[in-house]
Amino acid sequence: MARHASSSRARPSIYDVAVRAGVSHMTVSRVINGHTNNKESTREHVLRVIEELGYQPSSVARALASRQSRSVGVIVDAADHYGPKNTLLAIERAAREVGYTVAAFSLNGLGDGGIRDGIADLSSHGVDAMCMIAPRTSSLLAVTGAPLDVPTVVAGDVDDRPSMITVAVDQGHGASLVAEHLVGLGHRSILHLAGPLDWIDAQARERSWRAEMQRRGLESRTLVGDWSSDFGYEVGARHPLDDVSAVFASNDQMALGLLHGLSTRGIRVPDDIAVVGYDDAPESRHLLPPLTTVRQDFDAVGKAALQAVLDAIEGRPVQARQRVLPELVVRASTVGSGSQAQRLAPAQALEVEAPLESAI
Repeated sequence: MARHASSSRARPSIYDVAVRAGVSHMTVSRVINGHTNNKESTREHVLRVIEELGYQPSSVARALASRQSRSVGVIVDAADHYGPKNTLLAIERAAREVGYTVAAFSLNGLGDGGIRDGIADLSSHGVDAMCMIAPRTSSLLAVTGAPLDVPTVVAGDVDDRPSMITVAVDQGHGASLVAEHLVGLGHRSILHLAGPLDWIDAQARERSWRAEMQRRGLESRTLVGDWSSDFGYEVGARHPLDDVSAVFASNDQMALGLLHGLSTRGIRVPDDIAVVGYDDAPESRHLLPPLTTVRQDFDAVGKAALQAVLDAIEGRPVQARQRVLPELVVRASTVGSGSQAQRLAPAQALEVEAPLESAI
């Protein structure tokens, strides 16, 4: 984990207060943040212990005075991956625009203990609300089972948690755009490189892809990968692809490795095999050939998540499930020159990106 609330410190922690007062750390957090759902005698007792121990988080004075710290806590799992990282950055940008700060707690591992440590750590900073970036099923389950005393929004494409406020890119719609594009170009034998299926986004993309193939009477062929370019390379360099005319990779990293692997076999893209990625990472437009991919609007997700948080703080109605639609960016990895480019249906809602012109 990035940091632990329970690590040894020279100054007393929220846990020290809880032990001395004989209450839970969440009760201490509620007292610090001015919540009214504690008995007055408990509140006074905890405040006496705080004074005795000299416990003073940087935001306590402000939180006790206004009952709002104008800060949001974000717990993020797998922060080194493209989606969670960019979701966190988008929330931070959106928060700055409205005068809020963000305190982040990054998890490297999973489990209730890590989530609870994160909640305690952020609560000690007096955050007004929390946002959970829980991209994996296991981290989502840990989030839903954790005690939360402030308004909470989950950033993730979760369909089966109606009681949760969720904001996310509509991953299934992105996969549908890819299916429409490739089938519209005449492809019928398409391989899907799925992400790890304990990832919620990978599940949503694979589920939608399978449904789209079945709806069109086509075989749903899938290899489950690990998000890495190394996996994509192994598929491109060694996997039997004689009857495959197109590959849909569930992220741009696997697509990058795939292009490299295909080149080692002399397989031309898009002449022999078309390739589509997902994410529209900044490098995707500079691959050879430039990569057709699904663009996710993380800024829109960040703004929607923060607005949901602010609405919840102020007691305004909040839409429980909010989805941001992605868009397909068509580049040369699926549409070359000549007749193939002409097969694109003009009615499709696509962004076709022209090659970059030289500035020299």
